[in-house]
Amino acid sequence: MNLVRTAMLIALMTALFMGVGYLIGGTGGMMIALVIAMVMNGVSYWNSDKMVLKMHHAVEVDARTAPEFYRIVEDLAHNAGLPMPRVYVIRNAQPNAFATGRNPENAAVAASTGLLEALSDEEVAAVMAHELAHVQNRDTLIMTITATLAGAISMLGNFALFFGGNRNNNNPFGFIGVLVAMLVAPFAAMLVQMSISRTREYAADRRGAEICGNPLWLASALKKIAMGARRVVNEDAERNPATAHMFIINPLNGQRMDSLFSTHPATENRIAALEAMAGEMAVSRTRPAGEPQPGPWGRDGAGRKGPWS
Repeated sequence: MNLVRTAMLIALMTALFMGVGYLIGGTGGMMIALVIAMVMNGVSYWNSDKMVLKMHHAVEVDARTAPEFYRIVEDLAHNAGLPMPRVYVIRNAQPNAFATGRNPENAAVAASTGLLEALSDEEVAAVMAHELAHVQNRDTLIMTITATLAGAISMLGNFALFFGGNRNNNNPFGFIGVLVAMLVAPFAAMLVQMSISRTREYAADRRGAEICGNPLWLASALKKIAMGARRVVNEDAERNPATAHMFIINPLNGQRMDSLFSTHPATENRIAALEAMAGEMAVSRTRPAGEPQPGPWGRDGAGRKGPWS
């Protein structure tokens, strides 16, 4: 079902892209837009992970360079029944994380130095479990392709006035069609992109909580990340806003409204859903006094330092 939904969303974005091309250049413009969409989908499919990781200056780590963090991801991937993804650290003070890659066999997860320094082991595990849930649900592919097409539609809209104003243009829609391409299409693309991200964040929260074993760890992590995102500017994300929906918390601002104009659901709503899930599972946020409570990765959850400190 998820594959069918993904195909439908890609088809919707491609149709929207072709519609903009038709409004700008008629049938010829529509065919050119189709070719561009196919090329962009192909590039996104094969290179989305490399593109996003490069945008955010992510550095790959392994069991030698970041043993604690790498072990957390390794054990969580085992719990989820996933191949071991490539692991990256982003040298950024804003606490945040994302996953990318076209499928579970070619996935990558990344966490910022701000996240690794501010969160406990349990909270780091919960965040990475959330990202692995995106990988398992194949959200990373559709979110990247949608972002690429949304950006391309907006780009076409910016050029619409120039092409529409050409006296040799036989576009029957005229100036009204150009206005639609300039304003309505990019706006519609944004709504589709945001709605996709918001819907899948709730599902990744729930599955991530199942992978790490405690929804309250993720609830606690979301609170800390949201506060940090409001305080610390993520300059790489500001320069590449089309990637904002890939992060666990919106890196661009501290929006609180749970609406289609936000890249993520309201953090309060996500926390409430996780707390309700914890109630169903009857788990505790705190460990018994004087008794260590190992996480699913087999460690005691004590404070950790790594090469990013």
